[in-house]
Amino acid sequence: MRSRAQEVVVETPGSQSSLHRANLERVVRAVRLAGSLTQAEIARTTGLSAATVSNIVRELKDGGTVEVTPTSAGGRRARSVSLSGDAGIVIGVDFGHTHLRVAVGNLAHQVLAEESEPLDVDASSKQGFDRAEQLVNRLIAATGVDRSKIAGVGLGVPGPIDVESGTLGSTAILPGWTGTKPAEELGGRLGVPVHVDNDANLGALGELVWGSGRGVRDLAYIKVASGVGAGLVINGKIYRGPGGTAGEIGHITLDESGPVCRCGNRGCLETFAAARYVLPLLQSSHGTDLTMEGVVRLARDGDPGCRRVIADVGRHIGSGVANLCNLLNPSRVVLGGDLAEAGELVLGPIRESVGRYAIPSAARQLSVLPGALGGRAEVLGALALALSEMGDSTLLDSTLHAAAPAFT
Repeated sequence: MRSRAQEVVVETPGSQSSLHRANLERVVRAVRLAGSLTQAEIARTTGLSAATVSNIVRELKDGGTVEVTPTSAGGRRARSVSLSGDAGIVIGVDFGHTHLRVAVGNLAHQVLAEESEPLDVDASSKQGFDRAEQLVNRLIAATGVDRSKIAGVGLGVPGPIDVESGTLGSTAILPGWTGTKPAEELGGRLGVPVHVDNDANLGALGELVWGSGRGVRDLAYIKVASGVGAGLVINGKIYRGPGGTAGEIGHITLDESGPVCRCGNRGCLETFAAARYVLPLLQSSHGTDLTMEGVVRLARDGDPGCRRVIADVGRHIGSGVANLCNLLNPSRVVLGGDLAEAGELVLGPIRESVGRYAIPSAARQLSVLPGALGGRAEVLGALALALSEMGDSTLLDSTLHAAAPAFT
Protein backbone atom coordinates (compact mmCIF):
# COMPACT_ATOMS: atom_id res chain seq x y z
CA MET A 1 0.00 0.00 0.00
CA ARG A 2 1.41 3.37 -1.01
CA SER A 3 1.96 6.10 1.56
CA ARG A 4 0.28 9.52 1.21
CA ALA A 5 3.68 10.99 0.31
CA GLN A 6 4.04 8.53 -2.53
CA GLU A 7 0.56 9.35 -3.80
CA VAL A 8 1.39 13.05 -3.86
CA VAL A 9 4.57 12.34 -5.85
CA VAL A 10 2.60 10.51 -8.55
CA GLU A 11 -0.39 12.83 -8.76
CA THR A 12 1.09 16.34 -8.82
CA PRO A 13 2.48 17.73 -12.10
CA GLY A 14 5.69 18.93 -10.44
CA SER A 15 6.39 15.50 -9.02
CA GLN A 16 6.09 13.89 -12.45
CA SER A 17 8.99 15.98 -13.60
CA SER A 18 10.90 14.96 -10.42
CA LEU A 19 10.26 11.30 -11.19
CA HIS A 20 11.39 11.85 -14.77
CA ARG A 21 14.61 13.49 -13.61
CA ALA A 22 15.23 10.64 -11.15
CA ASN A 23 14.90 8.14 -14.02
CA LEU A 24 17.28 10.22 -16.13
CA GLU A 25 19.79 10.17 -13.28
CA ARG A 26 19.53 6.40 -12.92
CA VAL A 27 20.25 5.87 -16.62
CA VAL A 28 23.10 8.40 -16.78
CA ARG A 29 24.74 7.03 -13.64
CA ALA A 30 24.53 3.44 -14.89
CA VAL A 31 26.15 4.39 -18.21
CA ARG A 32 28.76 6.62 -16.54
CA LEU A 33 29.95 3.91 -14.18
CA ALA A 34 29.99 1.15 -16.80
CA GLY A 35 31.40 3.16 -19.70
CA SER A 36 28.90 1.74 -22.15
CA LEU A 37 25.80 -0.45 -21.88
CA THR A 38 23.20 -1.78 -24.26
CA GLN A 39 19.66 -0.61 -23.66
CA ALA A 40 18.77 -4.08 -22.36
CA GLU A 41 21.67 -3.88 -19.88
CA ILE A 42 20.50 -0.43 -18.78
CA ALA A 43 17.03 -1.83 -18.12
CA ARG A 44 18.48 -4.68 -16.02
CA THR A 45 20.83 -2.36 -14.13
CA THR A 46 18.27 0.34 -13.33
CA GLY A 47 15.12 -1.76 -13.01
CA LEU A 48 13.33 0.47 -15.51
CA SER A 49 11.17 -0.97 -18.27
CA ALA A 50 12.58 -1.38 -21.77
CA ALA A 51 10.12 1.21 -23.11
CA THR A 52 11.11 3.76 -20.45
CA VAL A 53 14.81 3.19 -21.15
CA SER A 54 14.24 3.60 -24.89
CA ASN A 55 12.47 6.93 -24.37
CA ILE A 56 15.10 8.22 -21.95
CA VAL A 57 17.99 7.21 -24.20
CA ARG A 58 16.33 9.00 -27.11
CA GLU A 59 15.94 12.13 -24.98
CA LEU A 60 19.53 11.99 -23.75
CA LYS A 61 20.77 11.49 -27.29
CA ASP A 62 18.76 14.47 -28.58
CA GLY A 63 20.22 16.57 -25.76
CA GLY A 64 23.78 15.58 -26.68
CA THR A 65 24.43 13.76 -23.40
CA VAL A 66 24.87 10.24 -24.80
CA GLU A 67 26.00 8.63 -28.02
CA VAL A 68 24.31 5.53 -29.43
CA THR A 69 26.18 3.12 -31.70
CA PRO A 70 25.16 -0.20 -33.28
CA THR A 71 26.57 -3.31 -31.61
CA SER A 72 25.63 -6.93 -30.97
CA ALA A 73 24.73 -8.82 -27.82
CA GLY A 74 24.24 -12.58 -27.73
CA GLY A 75 24.37 -12.70 -31.52
CA ARG A 76 21.57 -10.15 -31.87
CA ARG A 77 21.70 -6.57 -33.01
CA ALA A 78 21.69 -4.06 -30.17
CA ARG A 79 22.49 -0.42 -29.45
CA SER A 80 25.37 0.56 -27.23
CA VAL A 81 24.90 3.69 -25.13
CA SER A 82 27.81 5.75 -23.79
CA LEU A 83 28.21 9.28 -22.55
CA SER A 84 29.15 11.80 -25.20
CA GLY A 85 32.90 12.03 -25.71
CA ASP A 86 32.82 15.82 -25.36
CA ALA A 87 30.55 15.92 -22.30
CA GLY A 88 33.52 16.39 -19.98
CA ILE A 89 36.83 14.95 -18.81
CA VAL A 90 38.22 13.40 -15.66
CA ILE A 91 41.82 13.19 -14.49
CA GLY A 92 43.61 10.38 -12.67
CA VAL A 93 46.77 10.96 -10.62
CA ASP A 94 48.73 8.07 -9.11
CA PHE A 95 51.64 8.55 -6.71
CA GLY A 96 53.72 5.38 -6.46
CA HIS A 97 56.81 4.97 -4.34
CA THR A 98 59.06 5.63 -7.34
CA HIS A 99 56.76 7.15 -9.96
CA LEU A 100 54.06 9.66 -10.77
CA ARG A 101 51.49 8.73 -13.40
CA VAL A 102 48.70 10.93 -14.75
CA ALA A 103 45.90 10.12 -17.19
CA VAL A 104 43.15 12.21 -18.77
CA GLY A 105 39.96 10.49 -19.88
CA ASN A 106 36.51 11.43 -21.09
CA LEU A 107 33.17 10.36 -19.66
CA ALA A 108 32.91 7.58 -22.25
CA HIS A 109 35.83 5.82 -20.48
CA GLN A 110 38.31 6.66 -23.25
CA VAL A 111 41.84 7.58 -22.19
CA LEU A 112 42.85 10.71 -24.10
CA ALA A 113 46.39 11.16 -22.74
CA GLU A 114 48.63 9.40 -20.25
CA GLU A 115 52.18 9.88 -19.03
CA SER A 116 54.42 8.74 -16.19
CA GLU A 117 57.74 9.95 -14.85
CA PRO A 118 60.14 8.92 -12.08
CA LEU A 119 59.42 10.42 -8.68
CA ASP A 120 60.97 9.75 -5.30
CA VAL A 121 58.11 10.18 -2.83
CA ASP A 122 60.62 10.21 0.00
CA ALA A 123 61.04 13.83 -1.06
CA SER A 124 58.67 16.42 0.40
CA SER A 125 54.97 16.31 -0.36
CA LYS A 126 55.24 19.85 -1.81
CA GLN A 127 57.69 18.63 -4.45
CA GLY A 128 55.37 15.76 -5.28
CA PHE A 129 52.33 17.99 -5.71
CA ASP A 130 54.37 20.51 -7.71
CA ARG A 131 55.28 17.75 -10.16
CA ALA A 132 51.69 16.47 -10.29
CA GLU A 133 50.33 19.94 -11.04
CA GLN A 134 52.84 20.42 -13.84
CA LEU A 135 52.11 17.05 -15.42
CA VAL A 136 48.33 17.52 -15.22
CA ASN A 137 48.59 20.94 -16.87
CA ARG A 138 50.84 19.54 -19.60
CA LEU A 139 48.42 16.70 -20.45
CA ILE A 140 45.37 18.97 -20.45
CA ALA A 141 47.18 21.27 -22.88
CA ALA A 142 48.14 18.27 -25.03
CA THR A 143 44.51 17.13 -25.33
CA GLY A 144 43.30 20.62 -26.22
CA VAL A 145 40.29 20.23 -23.90
CA ASP A 146 38.95 23.34 -22.17
CA ARG A 147 39.66 23.29 -18.40
CA SER A 148 35.99 24.10 -17.76
CA LYS A 149 35.23 20.56 -18.95
CA ILE A 150 37.05 18.96 -15.98
CA ALA A 151 34.43 17.11 -13.96
CA GLY A 152 36.77 15.84 -11.25
CA VAL A 153 40.11 14.33 -10.32
CA GLY A 154 40.90 10.96 -8.74
CA LEU A 155 44.08 10.78 -6.68
CA GLY A 156 45.91 7.68 -5.45
CA VAL A 157 48.56 7.55 -2.71
CA PRO A 158 50.42 4.53 -1.26
CA GLY A 159 49.14 4.91 2.28
CA PRO A 160 45.96 4.88 4.43
CA ILE A 161 43.55 7.82 4.09
CA ASP A 162 41.31 8.77 7.01
CA VAL A 163 37.78 8.68 5.60
CA GLU A 164 36.44 11.57 7.69
CA SER A 165 39.33 14.03 7.59
CA GLY A 166 41.02 13.09 4.31
CA THR A 167 44.35 13.02 6.13
CA LEU A 168 47.12 10.63 5.14
CA GLY A 169 47.79 8.36 8.10
CA SER A 170 51.10 7.36 9.58
CA THR A 171 53.13 5.28 7.16
CA ALA A 172 56.75 4.33 6.80
CA ILE A 173 56.35 4.31 3.00
CA LEU A 174 55.56 8.06 2.90
CA PRO A 175 57.21 9.42 6.05
CA GLY A 176 57.35 13.01 4.78
CA TRP A 177 53.67 13.02 3.84
CA THR A 178 52.10 11.92 7.13
CA GLY A 179 49.39 14.34 8.27
CA THR A 180 48.93 15.97 4.87
CA LYS A 181 45.56 16.23 3.14
CA PRO A 182 46.31 15.17 -0.44
CA ALA A 183 42.88 15.92 -1.94
CA GLU A 184 42.80 19.38 -0.39
CA GLU A 185 46.36 20.12 -1.49
CA LEU A 186 45.92 19.09 -5.13
CA GLY A 187 42.39 20.50 -5.34
CA GLY A 188 43.66 23.91 -4.25
CA ARG A 189 46.29 23.85 -7.00
CA LEU A 190 43.98 22.67 -9.80
CA GLY A 191 40.79 24.44 -8.73
CA VAL A 192 38.60 21.36 -9.24
CA PRO A 193 37.14 18.66 -6.93
CA VAL A 194 39.69 15.96 -6.01
CA HIS A 195 38.79 12.56 -4.54
CA VAL A 196 41.55 10.55 -2.88
CA ASP A 197 42.04 6.87 -2.02
CA ASN A 198 44.90 4.49 -1.39
CA ASP A 199 46.60 2.77 -4.31
CA ALA A 200 45.28 -0.73 -3.57
CA ASN A 201 41.66 0.47 -3.64
CA LEU A 202 42.27 2.27 -6.91
CA GLY A 203 43.96 -0.81 -8.36
CA ALA A 204 40.82 -2.75 -7.48
CA LEU A 205 38.63 -0.13 -9.16
CA GLY A 206 40.80 -0.11 -12.27
CA GLU A 207 40.69 -3.89 -12.65
CA LEU A 208 36.96 -3.92 -11.87
CA VAL A 209 36.10 -1.43 -14.61
CA TRP A 210 38.74 -2.16 -17.26
CA GLY A 211 40.65 -5.33 -16.37
CA SER A 212 40.54 -8.78 -14.80
CA GLY A 213 37.67 -7.90 -12.47
CA ARG A 214 35.11 -7.11 -15.15
CA GLY A 215 31.84 -8.93 -14.69
CA VAL A 216 32.23 -9.75 -10.98
CA ARG A 217 30.71 -8.05 -7.95
CA ASP A 218 33.09 -9.29 -5.24
CA LEU A 219 36.86 -9.31 -5.57
CA ALA A 220 40.11 -8.56 -3.81
CA TYR A 221 42.98 -6.81 -5.57
CA ILE A 222 46.32 -7.68 -3.96
CA LYS A 223 49.15 -5.25 -4.63
CA VAL A 224 52.68 -6.29 -3.72
CA ALA A 225 55.28 -3.55 -3.98
CA SER A 226 57.12 -1.62 -1.24
CA GLY A 227 54.25 -2.79 0.97
CA VAL A 228 51.41 -5.27 0.64
CA GLY A 229 47.80 -4.09 0.50
CA ALA A 230 44.41 -5.21 -0.72
CA GLY A 231 41.56 -3.34 -2.32
CA LEU A 232 38.25 -4.99 -1.45
CA VAL A 233 35.18 -4.81 -3.69
CA ILE A 234 31.94 -5.98 -2.07
CA ASN A 235 28.73 -5.97 -4.09
CA GLY A 236 30.36 -3.84 -6.77
CA LYS A 237 31.68 -1.13 -4.43
CA ILE A 238 35.00 -0.49 -2.71
CA TYR A 239 34.82 -1.36 0.97
CA ARG A 240 36.98 1.02 3.01
CA GLY A 241 35.77 0.45 6.56
CA PRO A 242 34.79 3.23 8.99
CA GLY A 243 38.37 4.46 9.32
CA GLY A 244 39.50 3.85 5.75
CA THR A 245 41.96 1.05 6.64
CA ALA A 246 40.08 -2.01 5.38
CA GLY A 247 42.26 -4.24 3.22
CA GLU A 248 45.54 -3.97 5.15
CA ILE A 249 46.25 -7.61 4.35
CA GLY A 250 49.98 -6.97 4.62
CA HIS A 251 49.63 -6.83 8.39
CA ILE A 252 48.05 -10.23 8.91
CA THR A 253 50.37 -12.07 11.30
CA LEU A 254 52.00 -15.16 9.82
CA ASP A 255 54.69 -15.69 12.46
CA GLU A 256 54.51 -13.92 15.81
CA SER A 257 58.25 -14.53 16.26
CA GLY A 258 59.11 -13.33 12.76
CA PRO A 259 60.83 -10.14 11.56
CA VAL A 260 59.74 -6.80 13.01
CA CYS A 261 57.40 -5.04 10.58
CA ARG A 262 57.27 -1.29 9.94
CA CYS A 263 53.92 -1.30 11.78
CA GLY A 264 55.67 -2.46 14.97
CA ASN A 265 54.37 -6.02 15.01
CA ARG A 266 56.31 -9.17 14.20
CA GLY A 267 55.90 -11.60 11.34
CA CYS A 268 53.36 -9.65 9.25
CA LEU A 269 52.69 -10.94 5.73
CA GLU A 270 54.49 -7.85 4.43
CA THR A 271 57.76 -8.98 6.03
CA PHE A 272 57.59 -12.16 3.92
CA ALA A 273 56.36 -10.67 0.64
CA ALA A 274 57.15 -6.96 0.16
CA ALA A 275 60.10 -6.00 -2.00
CA ARG A 276 62.00 -4.32 0.82
CA TYR A 277 62.15 -7.64 2.71
CA VAL A 278 62.44 -10.03 -0.24
CA LEU A 279 65.23 -8.42 -2.26
CA PRO A 280 67.89 -8.70 0.50
CA LEU A 281 67.46 -12.49 0.34
CA LEU A 282 69.06 -12.43 -3.12
CA GLN A 283 71.64 -9.70 -2.72
CA SER A 284 74.54 -11.98 -1.82
CA SER A 285 74.09 -13.95 -5.06
CA HIS A 286 72.61 -11.32 -7.40
CA GLY A 287 73.98 -7.98 -6.20
CA THR A 288 72.46 -4.93 -4.53
CA ASP A 289 70.93 -3.36 -7.65
CA LEU A 290 68.29 -6.06 -8.04
CA THR A 291 64.65 -4.94 -8.31
CA MET A 292 61.44 -6.93 -8.02
CA GLU A 293 60.96 -6.51 -11.76
CA GLY A 294 64.42 -7.99 -12.24
CA VAL A 295 63.67 -10.91 -9.92
CA VAL A 296 60.57 -11.73 -11.96
CA ARG A 297 62.47 -11.50 -15.23
CA LEU A 298 65.25 -13.79 -13.96
CA ALA A 299 62.70 -16.25 -12.59
CA ARG A 300 60.93 -16.45 -15.93
CA ASP A 301 64.32 -17.13 -17.52
CA GLY A 302 64.86 -20.07 -15.17
CA ASP A 303 67.05 -18.64 -12.38
CA PRO A 304 66.59 -21.16 -9.52
CA GLY A 305 67.12 -18.71 -6.65
CA CYS A 306 64.63 -16.19 -8.00
CA ARG A 307 62.10 -18.93 -8.77
CA ARG A 308 62.38 -20.22 -5.21
CA VAL A 309 61.92 -16.77 -3.69
CA ILE A 310 58.88 -16.03 -5.86
CA ALA A 311 57.31 -19.39 -5.00
CA ASP A 312 57.84 -18.70 -1.29
CA VAL A 313 56.30 -15.25 -1.65
CA GLY A 314 53.33 -16.80 -3.46
CA ARG A 315 52.73 -19.29 -0.67
CA HIS A 316 52.82 -16.53 1.94
CA ILE A 317 50.42 -14.36 -0.06
CA GLY A 318 48.18 -17.40 -0.45
CA SER A 319 47.96 -17.69 3.34
CA GLY A 320 46.68 -14.13 3.50
CA VAL A 321 44.27 -14.75 0.63
CA ALA A 322 42.96 -17.86 2.43
CA ASN A 323 42.10 -15.65 5.41
CA LEU A 324 40.25 -13.30 3.08
CA CYS A 325 38.35 -16.25 1.61
CA ASN A 326 37.29 -17.46 5.03
CA LEU A 327 36.12 -13.98 6.11
CA LEU A 328 34.67 -12.43 2.94
CA ASN A 329 34.32 -15.27 0.39
CA PRO A 330 35.25 -13.22 -2.72
CA SER A 331 34.72 -14.81 -6.12
CA ARG A 332 37.96 -13.46 -7.56
CA VAL A 333 41.42 -12.38 -6.43
CA VAL A 334 43.48 -10.24 -8.79
CA LEU A 335 47.23 -9.96 -8.22
CA GLY A 336 48.79 -6.63 -9.19
CA GLY A 337 52.22 -5.04 -9.11
CA ASP A 338 55.45 -6.32 -10.65
CA LEU A 339 54.93 -9.73 -9.06
CA ALA A 340 51.90 -10.43 -11.27
CA GLU A 341 54.25 -10.65 -14.28
CA ALA A 342 55.62 -13.90 -12.82
CA GLY A 343 52.39 -15.64 -13.92
CA GLU A 344 52.01 -19.22 -12.75
CA LEU A 345 55.34 -19.08 -10.92
CA VAL A 346 53.54 -17.06 -8.25
CA LEU A 347 49.86 -17.81 -8.96
CA GLY A 348 50.34 -21.57 -8.57
CA PRO A 349 51.76 -21.28 -5.02
CA ILE A 350 49.02 -18.81 -4.11
CA ARG A 351 46.35 -21.30 -5.19
CA GLU A 352 48.19 -24.07 -3.35
CA SER A 353 48.04 -22.17 -0.05
CA VAL A 354 44.42 -21.17 -0.61
CA GLY A 355 43.53 -24.83 -1.18
CA ARG A 356 45.33 -25.79 2.00
CA TYR A 357 44.13 -23.09 4.40
CA ALA A 358 40.78 -21.79 3.09
CA ILE A 359 37.40 -23.35 3.74
CA PRO A 360 36.90 -25.81 0.84
CA SER A 361 33.67 -24.25 -0.39
CA ALA A 362 35.26 -20.78 -0.47
CA ALA A 363 38.39 -22.10 -2.22
CA ARG A 364 36.31 -23.84 -4.91
CA GLN A 365 34.45 -20.64 -5.77
CA LEU A 366 37.61 -18.53 -6.01
CA SER A 367 39.55 -17.70 -9.15
CA VAL A 368 43.04 -16.19 -8.84
CA LEU A 369 44.17 -14.13 -11.83
CA PRO A 370 46.96 -11.73 -12.71
CA GLY A 371 45.98 -8.12 -13.22
CA ALA A 372 45.33 -7.17 -16.83
CA LEU A 373 46.39 -3.54 -16.49
CA GLY A 374 49.90 -3.85 -15.08
CA GLY A 375 51.28 -0.57 -13.76
CA ARG A 376 48.28 1.33 -15.15
CA ALA A 377 45.76 -0.21 -12.76
CA GLU A 378 46.00 2.53 -10.14
CA VAL A 379 45.83 5.52 -12.47
CA LEU A 380 42.88 4.00 -14.35
CA GLY A 381 41.30 3.33 -10.97
CA ALA A 382 41.80 7.02 -10.18
CA LEU A 383 39.85 7.84 -13.35
CA ALA A 384 37.13 5.41 -12.25
CA LEU A 385 37.03 7.07 -8.81
CA ALA A 386 36.54 10.49 -10.39
CA LEU A 387 33.82 9.08 -12.64
CA SER A 388 32.01 7.44 -9.74
CA GLU A 389 32.12 10.54 -7.51
CA MET A 390 31.13 13.20 -10.03
CA GLY A 391 27.55 14.45 -10.03
CA ASP A 392 25.18 14.30 -12.98
CA SER A 393 23.58 17.74 -12.52
CA THR A 394 25.44 19.51 -15.32
CA LEU A 395 24.84 16.70 -17.79
CA LEU A 396 21.15 16.47 -16.95
CA ASP A 397 20.56 20.20 -16.88
CA SER A 398 21.75 20.45 -20.49
CA THR A 399 19.52 17.55 -21.51
CA LEU A 400 16.45 18.91 -19.72
CA HIS A 401 17.08 22.35 -21.17
CA ALA A 402 17.17 20.90 -24.67
CA ALA A 403 13.96 18.99 -24.00
CA ALA A 404 12.19 21.81 -22.12
CA PRO A 405 9.19 22.10 -24.52
CA ALA A 406 8.13 18.57 -23.57
CA PHE A 407 7.45 19.76 -20.00
CA THR A 408 5.66 23.04 -20.73
